[in-house]
Amino acid sequence: MQTNLTLTALFLYFFLSTFSTSILAQAQAQAQDLVHSSCIHARYPKLCLRTLSNYTGPTKSPLDIAQAALHVSLAHAKRVSKYLRSSKSESHSRSSSLSKRQQADLSDCKEQIADSVDELGRSLEELQHLRPETFRLQMSNALTWVSAALTDGDTCLDGNVRADVKKRVSDVARVTSNALYLINRIGQSWNGKHKAKGSSRSKN
Repeated sequence: MQTNLTLTALFLYFFLSTFSTSILAQAQAQAQDLVHSSCIHARYPKLCLRTLSNYTGPTKSPLDIAQAALHVSLAHAKRVSKYLRSSKSESHSRSSSLSKRQQADLSDCKEQIADSVDELGRSLEELQHLRPETFRLQMSNALTWVSAALTDGDTCLDGNVRADVKKRVSDVARVTSNALYLINRIGQSWNGKHKAKGSSRSKN
């Protein structure tokens, strides 16, 4: 009798383990499919796929995808901002090798990327608290702030800054451009979802 109970328990354990693994694999596959379909028409699709496929947060909806892209963009911008602060302090010790124009442009770039960090953070905060009654305004705010972050990056790139700075700022610009595209994709899915909910309520 005890042997039968043990075998039954083992069977249930392996069944549930296999079932759970299958459900998890299916969910991961669906998330990857959504990432792929979201990124395929982005300005930098390969970069979009690479950065979002490695993202550890939720990617189950277009809103999740847009938030993930903003998290990535914000993380890149913060790293560049830190690098520029370090570069500025280094430039003081070797000021003789930099022209006044280069020093001024580096200082301006530091401020512009710091502004980008603030703007991307604001946009992410807005997407994390979307509400049906203020959806249009919040989306407008989010898009405005991400666009401003892109403009700040472009302004930095237009300056007379070193190649290593341009490379890092260009990287931020690319992931931010992808984030802007993915934010634009939210509207259709969000409006459709809430229209469906509104229709079901009106029938009751």
